[in-house]
Amino acid sequence: MKIRPLHDRVVVRRMEEETTTPGGIVLPGSAQEKPSQGEVIAVGEGRFVDGEVRPLSVKAGDKVIFGSYAGSTVKIDGEELLILNESEIFGVLEG
Repeated sequence: MKIRPLHDRVVVRRMEEETTTPGGIVLPGSAQEKPSQGEVIAVGEGRFVDGEVRPLSVKAGDKVIFGSYAGSTVKIDGEELLILNESEIFGVLEG
């Protein structure tokens, strides 16, 4: 199943974070923070401003940084995805 976000929303797949600390300690799932980085899967058409649609600054495939508690989590075909407004994205990772 595919998802097409509306307006200025973005669908993101969270990136997996490491489960060990730099000192080699393995963290259990309950002690880990949710990743704040992810890959953009789909983007909406844009936001209406002054009667015009302004396209989003991100595109599918971009790696982005967002707040730990940003967006809403949804489960589609058994996969957990995050739906954010574009304003909840802090930046795009390059390189």
